[in-house]
Parts: sequence; C-alpha cells; structure tokens
Amino acid sequence: MRRTRAAAAAVTASLLAAAATACGGGTADSGGGSNTAPKELTYWASNQGPDLAADQAVLTPELKKFEEQTGIKVKLEVVPWSDLLNRILAATASGQGPDVLNIGNTWSSSLQATGALLPWNAENFAAIGGRDRFVDSAIGSAGAAGQDPAAVPLYSMAYALYYNKKMFQEAGIAKPPATWDEMVATGRLLSKDGKWALGAEGGNLSENIHQAFVFAKQHGADFFDAAGKPAFDSPGAVDAVKQYVDLMAKDKIIAPGNAEYAQNQSLQDFATGKTAMVLWQSAASSFKSHGMKEGDWGVAPVPVPAGGAPGTGTHTNSMVAGINLAVFKNTDNIDGSLKFVKFMTSDEEQKILNKTYGSIPPVKAAQSDPAFATDDLTVLRTTLGTSAAPLPQVPHESQFETAVGTAVKELFADAAAGRPVTTESVKAKLTKAQQQMAS
Repeated sequence: MRRTRAAAAAVTASLLAAAATACGGGTADSGGGSNTAPKELTYWASNQGPDLAADQAVLTPELKKFEEQTGIKVKLEVVPWSDLLNRILAATASGQGPDVLNIGNTWSSSLQATGALLPWNAENFAAIGGRDRFVDSAIGSAGAAGQDPAAVPLYSMAYALYYNKKMFQEAGIAKPPATWDEMVATGRLLSKDGKWALGAEGGNLSENIHQAFVFAKQHGADFFDAAGKPAFDSPGAVDAVKQYVDLMAKDKIIAPGNAEYAQNQSLQDFATGKTAMVLWQSAASSFKSHGMKEGDWGVAPVPVPAGGAPGTGTHTNSMVAGINLAVFKNTDNIDGSLKFVKFMTSDEEQKILNKTYGSIPPVKAAQSDPAFATDDLTVLRTTLGTSAAPLPQVPHESQFETAVGTAVKELFADAAAGRPVTTESVKAKLTKAQQQMAS
C-alpha cells in the first residue's frame, strides 16, 4: 500500500468479524452482483497525489473517457488514507458501499476474509483481458495463497533509498550505502551540525511494519509461521526490530524527533536539507511538490546485509507495495464494474495514471513505455521484479499492522527519550503485541 498519506486507523477483530457476517448481496459461487443500475457506478479512490483536489483533477478527465466509451457515469470520491480502511470496513459490515474501490494491497487478505469483495476467478479475469497481463508479484499481493485474488493490481510501488546529492558531495561521500554497515558509517559522517543522515516516520504504524518486515526477512525471519500463526517475538523478528530502532537508539543517525513523525514530515526534512537520506515508495512527485528539482536527489536500492546484492530471502530489500482495485460483491452494476476495472487496467490508462503518480504499472505491457525508464523508476521496477516480497497474506494482517506497528512506535519513543532499547525490551513489546492478536 502507499503510505505517503497518514496510515489508516487501527482495525479491531470485532470490526472484521462483523464485516464477515454482515456483508450482503451477491452469490458466493459466481461472485455475485446485479445489474439493476447499469448506467452508473461509485468509485472510491485512495489519495495518491499531494492532496485530494489533485487526485480529483487527475482522475476526472480519465473517468469522463470511460463515460464516453460506455455510457456509464462514475461518481468519484477520493478518500484520505486516514479514513479509507475504516470506511471500507463500515461498508462491508453494512452492505452499503461503492461499486469499485481502491485498497492498499497489504489489506487484501484481511478484506478478502470478510467475504464482501468479488473474487477474481478465471471468468472475471477473462473479462478484463486475462490474469497473465499482470506482474506476478503484484498478483501475489492481491489475496491469500490458494484462493482467487480479492482484487486486481492498479499501481505498483517499492521502496528505494533516496539521497541528497548536495549533502553527499559536501560530506565527501562518493556513493550511497549498499549495506547496513555502510549506512551506519555513512550516516555518522552526515549526522552533524543539526542535520541527520536518515529520515523515518516512527509514529506511522504502516511505515513501521514495512521496515520491520524487510529487516525480518534479512534476518531470515517472518512475523507469521507456516500455519499463519503470529511469531512476533521469534529471535529473528526481535533482532530485526532492534536493528531498525537502533538506527536512532544506538547508531544515532535518525533524529530523535522522527519518533513522532507520522504525516510524511521526513519527506519535507529531506527536501529542505535537514536529512540526507530517506527510505520511501515512489517519492519523486512528493519531492517536487516540496520544491526540489530533478537531479537534486539520487536513487539507489535499499541496503542489504553485508556479503551480497539485493535479491530474495535474506537479501530482500522491500515489501511489495501498491494499490489494488476491488469490486464489492453486492454491486448493482456488476457488468459496469468489470468494464471499469478493464478500463483502469488497460495498457493506455496504466501508462497515464502511473506516469502521473510516479508508480510502476503492474500491467506488463505498460512497463515498456520510456516514461518508466527513469533512474528512480528503474530502481523501483528492478526491486519489484527481483528483491521485493509481499507482506503476509493472512486474514489478520490489518491487526498485525496495528499491534506490531504500535510496538515499534513505542520503541522509537523510548529511543527518543533516551531510555534503553535492549533485546529484552524489544522482545517484551513484541510478545505483548502477539498476545493482543490472540485476545
């Protein structure tokens, strides 16, 4: 999911359970839906641009094209990230929602478990041109393994290391760090005179999860075992979270104030020269909105452990980020909804929309456009194809983000206050998070 807007509010087990039992409409076997309102549909879009008005300006002319082609009028609502997940859960519980909506791809399995979303079986994929049009890693983040996906990929993203070229040059640093040992050594050279090496969003639960997940992969650990049960306080997971928080607590290359950041403040710090590096998804458009120019920043893969290049397993360096398109199973315009998804994932629209938002098309054919061959998008595309892994596709993923994300937030708060961050304290926080999941 894209978390360049505030992370969604906490999701409780009771909300998910209510949604699973209360969603209405449709038939489970066929995917359901009706065509009682064939000339209109409602679309909830997530906030991808600098603000809601910018998304309205981007999407409105594209939706007008769809109306001209099909005669179907689309009622657009751009929903901020701070509201989106709770709005979706309320809609699944009441049975009163949009026809088509955006979901963060990390929510796919959680929302799939409610039973409210149209399953993308072979018949539905055929209606939009086929499943094989999409990048495998993007489909892998659209629902639980062994089930028909709950959504279709729309925008794909990955993490990269963005660095301020001027700050590197002034510090006499020739290249960005490729390993975490290099990150710490480079960071200590940059963290002086009121400036800091690396930005973070310690108060953003989703951001905390994304980073903790990658560090866990690099430690050979997962937050869930093979049976899908929480394993938050395993030795590898504990070491992973400690390594991340230690960038502030021990290595002192992240400013203590970043423990409270949750609204993209680290991007502004980067753009204004207060911070030299940031780990982010598709950040170019945000930097430009803060006054930076092309060439002011460089882009490199996220660091990995010493002894290898980005890859799979312990050299994973990003989660598979992105936005998916889902259809409510009880839509009253099922044919129109399928036509709309086909339109939004067409080669041409994929080029237009992903160019605008600085993301990568999850549709293979659209990636050949020269616009996606820039330095930063090349790094992102390579990462998605070779060294990114999807977050756990389990029914309680949303609760995982809340529980573990909060644990990491609390550990950053300890680091900022000068309280010790030890292996024992990290394990205690993660054990508590695991117990919360079980309750």
